[in-house]
Amino acid sequence: MIFLFLAYVEKPLSYVRKLAIITFVFVLGFAWNARYAENRLHNVLSPEMEGKELTIEGRIAALPQGNIEGAKFAFEIDDATATLPRRIYLSWQPAWRNPQAIPEIVPGQRWGFKVKLKRPYGSLNPYTFDFERWSFHQDFGASGSVRSGELLLSRDISLTEFELRMELARWKLRKKIQSMLPADARYAGVMIALVMGDQNAIEQDDWRVFNATGIGHLISISGLHVTMLASVGASIAAFIWRRRSWPLLIPVGKVAAIAGFLTAFIYAWLAGFQIPAQRTMYMVGVVAYALWSGKNPRSFDIWWWALAFVLLIDPMAPYTPGFWLSFGAVAAILFAMGNSSGLLGIPTGKELEVHWIYRITQALREACRVQAVMTIALLPLTLYWFYQVSLVSLLANAFAIPLVSYVVTPLAIAGALLPEFIGKWLVLLAHMAMEYLAVALDWMANWNWSVVWAPHPEWWTLLLSIAGIIYAIRPGSLIDEWRRRTLALTLSIPLFIPLLSFSNLSALAVGEFRATVLDIGQGTSVLLETANKKLLYDTGPIQGKKDDAGQRVILPYLRGRGIDQIDRMVISHSDSDHVGGAATLLKQIQFDSMMGSLPINNPLLQNLQSRKVPSIPCRFGQRWIWDGVEFIVWHPSEDTLFEDQYSRKPNEVSCVLEVRNQNASFWLTGDIEKQGEAEIVERLNHSRLTEMADKQLIFMAPHHGSKTSSSLDLLKSLRPDQAFAQNGYRNRYGHPHPTVSARYRDLNIPFYQTPITGAQIWTFKNHTKPSTQFWRHAINRLWHRSIKE
Repeated sequence: MIFLFLAYVEKPLSYVRKLAIITFVFVLGFAWNARYAENRLHNVLSPEMEGKELTIEGRIAALPQGNIEGAKFAFEIDDATATLPRRIYLSWQPAWRNPQAIPEIVPGQRWGFKVKLKRPYGSLNPYTFDFERWSFHQDFGASGSVRSGELLLSRDISLTEFELRMELARWKLRKKIQSMLPADARYAGVMIALVMGDQNAIEQDDWRVFNATGIGHLISISGLHVTMLASVGASIAAFIWRRRSWPLLIPVGKVAAIAGFLTAFIYAWLAGFQIPAQRTMYMVGVVAYALWSGKNPRSFDIWWWALAFVLLIDPMAPYTPGFWLSFGAVAAILFAMGNSSGLLGIPTGKELEVHWIYRITQALREACRVQAVMTIALLPLTLYWFYQVSLVSLLANAFAIPLVSYVVTPLAIAGALLPEFIGKWLVLLAHMAMEYLAVALDWMANWNWSVVWAPHPEWWTLLLSIAGIIYAIRPGSLIDEWRRRTLALTLSIPLFIPLLSFSNLSALAVGEFRATVLDIGQGTSVLLETANKKLLYDTGPIQGKKDDAGQRVILPYLRGRGIDQIDRMVISHSDSDHVGGAATLLKQIQFDSMMGSLPINNPLLQNLQSRKVPSIPCRFGQRWIWDGVEFIVWHPSEDTLFEDQYSRKPNEVSCVLEVRNQNASFWLTGDIEKQGEAEIVERLNHSRLTEMADKQLIFMAPHHGSKTSSSLDLLKSLRPDQAFAQNGYRNRYGHPHPTVSARYRDLNIPFYQTPITGAQIWTFKNHTKPSTQFWRHAINRLWHRSIKE
């Protein structure tokens, strides 16, 4: 904004005045951001209101997600107080004991709800979705669950509430598209995403294909879609305006410019005001203003103004991938193409006399260069946000861009806007075209080499890569300087070297190991690493049909670390909060073996068998050594087998694993309870406890700290130096139980819980005491802090 202002000042300014302007704008921007943050921080639930059953009234404030099986939506509370925020995020799921269909939720409805609320909270791990930051961005002061609800008014929207009216229009448009397609239409979610930007109905398997082929940017409201509709609006306005003598009053070009901006404005709001749509809308607006004012802005001036408007309205925008990918792609194209008049294949001057075949060839050449520039320029950003690069993206985009942009999207938009008796056939044609495209995309996505995965890049590798890419895509002849450009691209190679990533974790020597206790919610998942081996103990919980910890937490963490192979999976027992993410992980990660306590009819064993992954029961006495680190199984008994039905409940056959080196012992206990703990105490009494006497012992509280576990006999036998528990924030089981927490406290055992610490990274070196890194600050800040014990 500062540089834009200085560039448009006609008279030269002295350095003192320039410095004064820069200082003033900087202070103004800082104050604006501080005010933005202050407003959101004041809209947070008071701690004393957490967990209480409250009765609230208000309105549905945005497009809801879900269906009769469960819904999530933004809700504005009437007469918000200092203890209750005005805007919250609610989830309404059928009651477990009395499942009933959820009523239809519509923007603008007024409801009375009985709810239980909690402050914005989400699990905190490296490389995973940060729910707290998202809630802050969306201005949600609390999240909660609906116990019951009563519809008070079917519609409560005043004439001046433009935003809420647009949300209602989006809901009606979504319903219309759904009604025009068969109930089993595979890509109905894609049609909705292309028309109005709502991507929630797209299946995860489809996203995998789209991302693997590099066309994910097309399955949304892209700048190209907004520009296309703005052009249609401008063309229609120009056609109507020039029919009469109206051009004598206002030139056709100015009317077309205003019509194009208004079209872009309405469509951007209809698309949920996503950042790519915002960016394009502002750019169209700047061009319209330039036409009306007689100015001739440079391309980058338009880009800078759009950037300034986005940041002014939404200072949190840089925390989203869409911001960097959208503005980065346009900046790269503007820089690489320079003043090329053939950017869109439109000839000027003497080129008008050139044969049309040459003009088409030139347009195709420029289009290929634009696509290559976008693919290369977005490489660092794609790796930073998604840890993958599609090697088939150029080929896939070569036919996906024209098909999606000029066939699927126009048909879907036209079908959604036209009367249903006509629009239905257009939407069906769009869906049919998408089905044929998906066949080709699925074929390419399944090529073994279609995707390259890489760890989360370090800042210096990003800067090095960006410097090389800037040189490689700069304007000029590609043929004359291809050697130098290729050499510059080699600066991106460090992005793909795992040894240069995740530098805050030190390398492990023989005899050393690391345990990453993930903040997984109410469940268990721990990654153990030695110098050359990896073991995953449990795979976290599953919630509903689609939400499991494997997809939500474990896989993003492994991808961010650059881990695509694990030597052994250990499943403590068959409860869903320990085995929930396994099926998802088996699709994406290579496992060499599995051991655990599971009945023979468990679906996971069948899944492993189909993938030819060897599996063995977990039994006392098993031990092995990896890289000088010893692994010992303490439970269940020696005669345990994969059986149809265990004679004991699953918790009591949990696989208990100890990992030790010369300085430390780390215990993973699953969900064992008093009976299993008593058996372990007996085994410990018959073993040489002197082997552990001089070791630092880190102990997982069994069964998430339930009152049926962490017996005094076991704790006195092991005498742990520190303990931890994986449990959900304000979980319905009350874990860890107050009596258990008091027991650890009375024995002077520090007791760390993942809702407070976030992910815990325990490192066990050869010649030093164990150290820990907690990903969440002790006072729940969003930034991580290392705590050395």
